[in-house]
Amino acid sequence: MITVYGLKNCDTCRKATAWLAGREIPFRFLDIRKDGLGDVEAWIREHGHDTLVNRRGTTWRTLPESERSDLDDVRAATLIRTRPAIMKRPVFDLGDRVLVGFTETVKSALAARQKSGDTRT
Repeated sequence: MITVYGLKNCDTCRKATAWLAGREIPFRFLDIRKDGLGDVEAWIREHGHDTLVNRRGTTWRTLPESERSDLDDVRAATLIRTRPAIMKRPVFDLGDRVLVGFTETVKSALAARQKSGDTRT
């Protein structure tokens, strides 16, 4: 089963979970504010903090410059843990790898996983 990390009021997260449900791909949704985050440090190791930090959102734009400058992996993980809304969403934890965002590439990877019958957690 896929674990989807996101925010319940995030339009992209709602689209992603509707897309999964429409294709009968099993998933569980965890609201990062209510249910907590997964292994952010591992996600950053896999994708880099530039992929995980959403620099287009309101949360980023309202951060003081001192928190935005010189961002590295450690500071990014701390920032995501203290301000979860700054994380690019959704994050799909497939068990053996993580996908970030809801792009056509991510959709293709999720669909291919379903077709292959790979339902590992």
